[in-house]
Amino acid sequence: MGAWLAKVHLTQGWLPASLFALTALALIVLTLTGLTHGRWRTLLRQAAIALGIGALGLLATWLVSDVFMLFGVSLGWMVIISVALGFLAVGFAVCILITARGWRRILAALTVLLCLLSTGLRVDMIYGEFTTLGSLFSVSLYPDYRDHKAARPAMSVAQWRSLASKGELPSYPSAGRSYSMLIPNGRSRFAARPADVYLPPAALSDRPPALPVFVLLAGQPGSPDRLFTAGAIPAMMDAYAARHEGLAPVVVSPDQNGSSSHNSLCVDSPVYGKAETYLSKDVPAWIRTKLPVADQPQQWAIGGFSQGGTCSTQLGARHPDVYGNMLPADGELEPTQGRQEQMIRDYFGGDKRRFLAQVPARAMLERAPSRQRLFTAAGSNDKESQHNMMVIAKAATQAGMKVQAVVTQGSGHDWHTVKTAWEPGLEWMGEAMGLGPMSRPIADFPNIIETSID
Repeated sequence: MGAWLAKVHLTQGWLPASLFALTALALIVLTLTGLTHGRWRTLLRQAAIALGIGALGLLATWLVSDVFMLFGVSLGWMVIISVALGFLAVGFAVCILITARGWRRILAALTVLLCLLSTGLRVDMIYGEFTTLGSLFSVSLYPDYRDHKAARPAMSVAQWRSLASKGELPSYPSAGRSYSMLIPNGRSRFAARPADVYLPPAALSDRPPALPVFVLLAGQPGSPDRLFTAGAIPAMMDAYAARHEGLAPVVVSPDQNGSSSHNSLCVDSPVYGKAETYLSKDVPAWIRTKLPVADQPQQWAIGGFSQGGTCSTQLGARHPDVYGNMLPADGELEPTQGRQEQMIRDYFGGDKRRFLAQVPARAMLERAPSRQRLFTAAGSNDKESQHNMMVIAKAATQAGMKVQAVVTQGSGHDWHTVKTAWEPGLEWMGEAMGLGPMSRPIADFPNIIETSID
């Protein structure tokens, strides 16, 4: 796939607008040609059948989403309604396809395809999962980091800010850069896919400061590229750096699963290998050696979305000597993969104590008192994640952590929650890490509601 094609946006711009317009035009032409040829009674019957198919689609999607919970979380009413409308439109086109002749039959067949594509694209826009054509096919958007020669830290962040106040900063670019890197797995031998790496403008200076680190994990299924694109990480960090003299965290998104079809649970197991060792030993060691970063745990945060959010509270709680901060969004209460009894047998050798040691709330309380920080978020349409968030937030508070919990308005178990929550989360963490004061109180950020922990 060509580089320009891989960068074509799926959630905005000309492609979705063109697809939706073509779909609407095809449906209108099919309807109008049915009326002009005197087939209005047939058209009414086809419309009635399509309405019935749409109603069945609504019922089926609701049952799958909210009754049987086949995906583990509710799909949300925006998705349920979008899928139901897709059933309706496809049903209408199929009815015409069965009875039509000639060019109208060809148009009906094309309309079926357009309706399916439009429905899929609309659902993707709601979730914000695949943002470019390249992300659909796991095409990396970034150059290999091995071709970049990063300078070692030449000063602290405080010294950089002092130089900025005097107008004496070394030169740095106006935007950061993103790379792809297969991080060595010397200790774990974990078979990870390449990680994504973001270097803020200050890191690209000839004399960079020792910057904070965000290690961010995608959900499952997912990939490091998914987190960077769906989470809009480079744009978010560039905007922050523009307000802070080029300063922002170095961001690394490693692969915690090895494949979109795998769920490592972020533990060392015989199923998919030593994921915990990879994320707590190999990845931090490479970051410290190859990137201009600070060493102190208080300058490191681990975060993630969905399964990645669960992993971040597991690893953050279990490795406070590495990760002094946590930034989960829509995480779960514990590692989850199918039936718990089978999971414990497969991943933990049947030892329930090993499983319980991975439960974030337990791990936090076992290591109390803690000086860590937790910024946690859930979407307003994702009640289960809100419950999970509060259970872990209360445990973190009891363990002595400084905790901030927020609910994002109008989003669910999706990347919109991540993008909405991590903007204030970045500022909250950045202030604690010495990058500069917050631009405004958390409650003043768009679509953010602070949640009381009691």
